[in-house]
Amino acid sequence: MDINAELIIISKLIISFLLGGFIGLDREKHGRDAGIRTYSAVCIGATLFTAITAHLVNNPADTSRVIANIITGVGFLGAGIIYRNSSTGSSSGLTTAATVWCTSAVGVAVGLNMFIIAIIGAIALYFLLSLHHLKWYVKWKEKMIRKHGEENKND
Repeated sequence: MDINAELIIISKLIISFLLGGFIGLDREKHGRDAGIRTYSAVCIGATLFTAITAHLVNNPADTSRVIANIITGVGFLGAGIIYRNSSTGSSSGLTTAATVWCTSAVGVAVGLNMFIIAIIGAIALYFLLSLHHLKWYVKWKEKMIRKHGEENKND
């Protein structure tokens, strides 16, 4: 690998750092465990694995195997994030696990030079993470919960 290829990968890592940090920004602002550092690390790692593999081999099957293992590995990380409270039967960490997993896809997109897809994906994830702070969404969700509760009473 020549220096030009390395500089390209470095620029991809910077983009991944920024996109991952952007995704984690809302979580960081609201004191969640997974924030800018977690989301940036996942995005950078996915980009690094993908970009190195894409630059070192001419076999698309090798790149797809690396991507498949990123999906599996980050999915396993997500499983560790999810916490089930046996006393109440409730789960927590589902949103974090899902968005960390999706953030790895943003990193893979950067690693494969799909920058517009990565940017739109990051914006969509940020929107999803910040949704529960928007008044219209909170009102809509409360209305749906009330409606669902009334339907259960009638059953």
